[in-house]
Amino acid sequence: MFGIGGGEIFLIILVVLMLFGSDKVPEIARTLGKGMAQIKHATNDIKNEIQKSAEENGLTKDLDFTKDLDMDLTGGIRKEIDKAKEDIEDISGPIKRQM
Repeated sequence: MFGIGGGEIFLIILVVLMLFGSDKVPEIARTLGKGMAQIKHATNDIKNEIQKSAEENGLTKDLDFTKDLDMDLTGGIRKEIDKAKEDIEDISGPIKRQM
């Protein structure tokens, strides 16, 4: 979680308790939780508005088409890579057995 270990979290909690006191910490946590929920709802509303706008303008069909193209391209590349791996294994197989 954000590259913070257990020791750092303990130190942060200790500092918060020392600064605000144990009676204010639940209130602060509640306020932060409500703020995070409001931010989450706002971002979901924005995503929904963008999606609706894209659907109204017919952009979702274009996006689906480009996704299909990407999948076709990556699938073709993946097949070629697998084929090259098999060729390398065929060549290196006897060498590995000798060692």
